[in-house]
Amino acid sequence: MTDTPSLRFHVPEPASRPGGKPDFSNVVIPKAGSVRRPEVDAAPEEMRDLAYSIIRVLNRDGQAVGPWVPDLSPEDLLRGLRHMMTLRTFDARMQTAQRQGKTSFYMQHTGEEAVSCAFRIALGPDDMNFPTYRQAGLLIAHDYPLVDMMCQIYSNEKDPLRGRQLPVMYSSKANGFFSISGNLTTQYVQAVGWAMASAIRNDHRIAAAWVGDGSTAESDFHAALVFASTYRAPVVLNVVNNQWAISTFQGIARGGSGTFAARGLGFGIPALRVDGNDYLAVYAVARWAIERARRNLGPTLVEYVTYRAGAHSTSDDPSAYRPKSESADWPLGDPLLRLKHHLVTIGAWSEERHVQAEAEILDTVVAAQKQAETFGTLHSGSKPSARDMFEDVYAELPPHLRRQRQEVGV
Repeated sequence: MTDTPSLRFHVPEPASRPGGKPDFSNVVIPKAGSVRRPEVDAAPEEMRDLAYSIIRVLNRDGQAVGPWVPDLSPEDLLRGLRHMMTLRTFDARMQTAQRQGKTSFYMQHTGEEAVSCAFRIALGPDDMNFPTYRQAGLLIAHDYPLVDMMCQIYSNEKDPLRGRQLPVMYSSKANGFFSISGNLTTQYVQAVGWAMASAIRNDHRIAAAWVGDGSTAESDFHAALVFASTYRAPVVLNVVNNQWAISTFQGIARGGSGTFAARGLGFGIPALRVDGNDYLAVYAVARWAIERARRNLGPTLVEYVTYRAGAHSTSDDPSAYRPKSESADWPLGDPLLRLKHHLVTIGAWSEERHVQAEAEILDTVVAAQKQAETFGTLHSGSKPSARDMFEDVYAELPPHLRRQRQEVGV
């Protein structure tokens, strides 16, 4: 026993820390168009390699290449570009509003816009998303009113949720957007259960579950995969790997699995990794996984390799745990600039038209903000009634809550 080395406790470390040089040498990026595209009905064991690669469509020259090139017209792509531009502009205005004290909290999507915007247009209109707080693109790409989103953030008298949710935790049944839960990963179990219920009813609607990389360490994630694989639930299980949880890098949650997608392999679930900053690749993989679910072939786990360019939220300071220049060095680039480059390359867009579109979108977002603020902000204007806290929970209000409502005088 004296020759046995002492045990050592291992704590994974990111490649670089504040003050250091960003290092993404561990991110192996295959050539655009080089990853094969299996048939939708292929067996999971025939595509294990896809859990360790990255599906890409757009190359550095702005061309769409390879077997995953989707059937999207230039007009479709221009709409997608505007969706992403709108989300980024919306983020900038709401971030500033939070700094001005008009709302208590906000979370940006900078660098991740392609994931939710492209996925939404791949879904059917009646399908249901179970999102986290960083998928507002699902609403914007489905034409949900910007004013309603802002009123929710301000918790004013026109807040669709009447002040009962933290800012950015939207909900819209009509838009297939299930209520966001601040307790992360609960939506994974809910999505699988909803998808199972849809199958039991012989319905046509599928579900999409969303978590970030850090949330894959939660027990709900693994419980959901057990049920999804066992009952072949018609669900797409999305993992947005943006490299960082609120202050810990993705290696903490990933553990020794190599990739997050690889976690699906142990459950017999097809698992793919996709370039989350490539709008065309995200759409193509989403369509593939959605078709698989709709054809009763069961769940698919999709990992979107992207990067959180901004802070985790307005409560976070990323300079405390990562190099300031890390975002600029991210090797997969900016999703807006990449799609813009592609559209310019194929002659469907120009720098002049892009500048004009930026101005038009800014005018639209500013007008929506002005309208929303006429209904109030955090410290001004009318608020939802205290009576609202007693509504929409029970079909018939229990006696103890009736007494509480009477005590409040509403």
